[in-house]
Amino acid sequence: MKYLKQFLIILAVSLLGEICKAVLPLPIPASIYGMVFMFIFLLTGILKLDQVRESGKFLIEIMPVMFIPAGVGLMSSWNVLKPVLVPVSVITVITIFTVMAATGLVSQGIIRMGKKEEA
Repeated sequence: MKYLKQFLIILAVSLLGEICKAVLPLPIPASIYGMVFMFIFLLTGILKLDQVRESGKFLIEIMPVMFIPAGVGLMSSWNVLKPVLVPVSVITVITIFTVMAATGLVSQGIIRMGKKEEA
């Protein structure tokens, strides 16, 4: 019963994101609204981490399974993707390295800020 309650809380926050997407005329996905709401609720204490921890861990554990339909869809669309394979591959590689660099720089900045606060 605990898992059901936690999952319903996560679904309610996701529904709030869907509502914001329908109401606000911004080109932001509903999932982003939902994650921002969840972050704010956890940060402010409206939701405690213990209220969603186990269900969140379960959803993260099964996340790779959620990519199977997308992979099958890509394989079945091979004829459409074949002409643009090289540009898409180049863009993907550039994007991977850009995201890795940005993540590393942000992480280093956060670590340095934490060390300055400790000192």
